Amino acid sequence: MPLCPARPSSRPPSRPPGRRGALLATLLTLVGCLLALSVPPAGAASGTPLREGTGLYPRAVRLEHNGSADGQILASVVAFDGNNGLGEIYRSTDGGASFQHAGTVRDPEAAGGQGLCCATLYELPQAVGGLPGGTLLWAASVGQDETNRRMALRVFASRDLGTTWSYLSTVATSPDERGLWEPEFSVDAQGDLVCHYSDETDGAHSQKLVAARSTDGLTWSGHHDTVASALSSDRPGMAVVRRLPNGTYFMAYEICAAAGQFSCVVHYRTSADGWDWGDPAWLGIRPETADGKYFKHAPTVAWAPQAGNAQGRLLLVGQVMYNADGSVASASRRTVWSNSTSGTGSWQELAAPVAVQSATVDYCPNYSSALLPSADGSRLLEIATDYDGTVCKPYFATGTLG
Repeated sequence: MPLCPARPSSRPPSRPPGRRGALLATLLTLVGCLLALSVPPAGAASGTPLREGTGLYPRAVRLEHNGSADGQILASVVAFDGNNGLGEIYRSTDGGASFQHAGTVRDPEAAGGQGLCCATLYELPQAVGGLPGGTLLWAASVGQDETNRRMALRVFASRDLGTTWSYLSTVATSPDERGLWEPEFSVDAQGDLVCHYSDETDGAHSQKLVAARSTDGLTWSGHHDTVASALSSDRPGMAVVRRLPNGTYFMAYEICAAAGQFSCVVHYRTSADGWDWGDPAWLGIRPETADGKYFKHAPTVAWAPQAGNAQGRLLLVGQVMYNADGSVASASRRTVWSNSTSGTGSWQELAAPVAVQSATVDYCPNYSSALLPSADGSRLLEIATDYDGTVCKPYFATGTLG
């Protein structure tokens, strides 16, 4: 099937595919892909299904601040029970060889067809206010499908390794019917919890990236733009942030724009303190391989230790990999990239642990895949989504990092 054009900043529907609300949301968010969404091609990625039902927006963390539980892996996906949006949590005690269901995040604001999208999972690396290090945080966009919607970014916390969850705070609530999407956590250099997210509520920008911070996880302030293009139609989005050993913070994101070869191309920028990201109008740097390949759509990034390199290496994935001439690369959807110079210079191609089969460009195949290197940096766990018939499932596998 030929690739269909993606809408500016594609994201998953907030209800299961096939429901009227999800179809309407998809029509708003995916230009030209109605046929692909209605009858997605059979895919079935390599690897093992994390669950048998729908599971979108996978995330994974290895516990490092939970005492005897350190080394366990927790994974999350957005799932649905009827028209109730859920965060489903899975646990691995064998390094990612297998996963068992561990808990469920049930937000009443995502129940009854109100909508749920774009969840994230994070382990606090240190205490923030009254939240001890090791506290697990889960956050998502809610309210997408409400009439006269006022979307919000709501945070839940777990203090028992992901088994039970309770509401903690709200990072932001939309002042209008436009969207707030894709929360992402980090802790900045002064020890504050930071939430990065995509914001459609500014009339001067179709979408921009914003950050807010909290000293206690309960109240949020300092909301400010981190990437906001001078061209109002541009749509920076889907930020993922990692702190490098030298203290630098690395942010990967997409910038969707008018149709063209580089619409939704992946960019990155850095910050010395995780809060000040420089001039928001500067769009950042496009990572490329030595022969000019680039990623488009839904990037994620991870950091891994590397023998003989104190700074380790960055690992990057995007939904689709393109050649320099704009054609789809033959190894697209089965490749991750590596860079051992803190993101500068060219990136190297590595075989992805999960090979995604479907070729459509929508909210499912290889969309915002989770990357989690092993503690010694020798192996990489990936959780990627693909169609199994008409169901978008998450698949996991671990491969060797060359």
